[in-house]
Amino acid sequence: MSNLSKGKYARAISDRSGLEFPYSEMVTEWNGSFVHYSEFEPKHPQLEPRRFTADGQGLPKARPARVEPPVLILLQTNPFQTIKYSGNTYVNVYSPNHGRSTGNTVRFRGATSPTGYRSVPTFDNVSDISNASGFTITVGKIDSSGNVSNTTNYFYFQSASTATNGNVSGGGDGCSAGPVNLQA
Repeated sequence: MSNLSKGKYARAISDRSGLEFPYSEMVTEWNGSFVHYSEFEPKHPQLEPRRFTADGQGLPKARPARVEPPVLILLQTNPFQTIKYSGNTYVNVYSPNHGRSTGNTVRFRGATSPTGYRSVPTFDNVSDISNASGFTITVGKIDSSGNVSNTTNYFYFQSASTATNGNVSGGGDGCSAGPVNLQA
C-alpha cells in the first residue's frame, strides 16, 4: 500500500482561482488542473465527438416489389344481363367496385368442377360468354337506348350471339371474371 498522507490538515492552491482550499476537497480535471470541487468543470461533449457512422443503405432480407398478377374475381349470382341495341347484343356484367378500365380484356368462366372450369350457361340465346379469347370491355352499364351509366359497378361487352329478348339476366352461380391466362 501507499505510504502517502491523507492530507487531513493540509491545504492546496487551486489552479483555476489561486485560492487556498482544504487538500481533501480538491479534484483533478480532465485537462490536469488541480481545482476545488466547487470550481470543477467537466469536459464538454463536443471535445470528444462521437464516431461517425454512415446511414444504413439497405435492409436485411429485402425483396424487390412485385406486380401482383391479375386474379379471378368471383361474380354474384346471375351477373350477366343481355341488352339489344342497334341490332347488336351487349352483355352487362355486374361486378361491384371492379376497378377495370375500358379496353381491358376479360375472360369469363363458369363454376368450378373437379376437372377445371365449366362454361357459363346459355341464356337468352347468348352462348359465347365463355369465349377462351375473352372480350374487350367498356366500363359502365348500357341500356337498350345506348345510354351508359354506373361505371363503378358495371362493365359491358358486345356478344357475337344474338339475344332473343334482351333484358334477361343469367349466368347462374359461381361465375368469375379474370385474365385470359391464369398464372400461379
